[in-house]
Amino acid sequence: MRPGSAIVDIAIDQGGCCETSRATTHHDPIYHVNDVVHYCVANMPGAVPRTSTYALTNVTLGFGLSIADLGVDRAIEEIPAIRKGLNLYHGGITYKALPTPSE
Repeated sequence: MRPGSAIVDIAIDQGGCCETSRATTHHDPIYHVNDVVHYCVANMPGAVPRTSTYALTNVTLGFGLSIADLGVDRAIEEIPAIRKGLNLYHGGITYKALPTPSE
C-alpha cells in the first residue's frame, strides 16, 4: 500500500484480514506499519450499541421469521442467503473453514 494509506480491518474480531493487523481498542485505536495507518478496533459496533442493535435486528429478523414460517429444511432449500450462512447442519460441518473438534 502507498504511504499515507489507511486500513480499517472490520474482520479483526475473527483474526483480521491483513497480515499487519492486530486488535486495538477504542481507547488506543490506531497504529502505523510501513507508513500505513491501521484501525483494527475489535467490536466496532460496541461504540454505537443501540444503533448497531437496531441494524442487526433489521437485517436478521426476516431470516428468523422465514425459518419459523418454512421450517429449517425448507428455508435452507429456498433461501440462498440462509444456505450460504449455514455452518453446521444435522451434526456436520457445512463451512469448510470451520475448525473440527479435533483441531
